[in-house]
Amino acid sequence: MTGGPWEKLPREFYLRDTLTVARDLLGRWLVRRTPEGLLRCRITETEAYCGPSDPACHSSRGSREGRTSVMYREGGLSYIYLIYGMHCCFNVVTRPAGEPEAVLIRGAQPLEGLSQMARNRRLEEPARERDLLSGPGKLCQALAIDRGLYGEPLWGDRLWLCAGEPFPEDAVTATPRINIDYAGEAAAWPWRFVAQRAGRPGP
Repeated sequence: MTGGPWEKLPREFYLRDTLTVARDLLGRWLVRRTPEGLLRCRITETEAYCGPSDPACHSSRGSREGRTSVMYREGGLSYIYLIYGMHCCFNVVTRPAGEPEAVLIRGAQPLEGLSQMARNRRLEEPARERDLLSGPGKLCQALAIDRGLYGEPLWGDRLWLCAGEPFPEDAVTATPRINIDYAGEAAAWPWRFVAQRAGRPGP
């Protein structure tokens, strides 16, 4: 990226191989504009879900209807769904239209709007930074991401991704994904990417 850390990621970023995108999202800034102010975090944990051939991916169930419909559109949109009837999960749709793949954002380092994040999480202040966004449900609650943002373009003005400060290769680990025991041998595939937590980066 040539425009500095605040430059929004172009749509072409998302159309690449999903494993590549999942790794490359580490260190990028996820930004949410709310009526109360701007919330910003640095992505530190992702999981790749690679279409119908991946038993852990929602699109492996073969339906283009309902919650998975956005996955069949061109990459760069948000895929948000509810788990356990109460927690939202935020995913980045990848690949060209018709190739239903996505990256789950599992965790992030808070950078801006920490007090509001804590209030959104109903935590007493001062909340521990490492607890604010440590999991996909916590991340969505803290950043006020809900199903009203389903299908949102990730270069818009409500929810977007910036170039940020990517992590170097030696700061990233690939491991099996979490809570997908139902997926058979796919449960062991190393498609979860985790970055070491760094000191507070950027402005």
